[in-house]
Amino acid sequence: MFLFRGVESHPRSFVKAVTWRALGSIDTFVLSLIYTGNTSAAGAIAGTEVFTKIFLFYFHERIWSLVQWGHLAPAEAGIEAAEAEPEREALAASSHGANPH
Repeated sequence: MFLFRGVESHPRSFVKAVTWRALGSIDTFVLSLIYTGNTSAAGAIAGTEVFTKIFLFYFHERIWSLVQWGHLAPAEAGIEAAEAEPEREALAASSHGANPH
């Protein structure tokens, strides 16, 4: 599978877009229902925007992956991951009742 700049695969971006849109569509339906008082209108609004916003979000994510601002260099990311590893191990051990020391 082709990775976009090695950061995230296209299927992952698409699944994130769909799950985010489901949550957003529920919000849109509820707000539309509050404002219109009409379940048919609220459903039409939420049903229409679900399709347009999935694609808008997907392309928004892909464009943002081109922006270097806020990305760590691979060496920096590796250092941060290595520094966090002992903390993750301690948390995992404590959550299983083991003593990390």
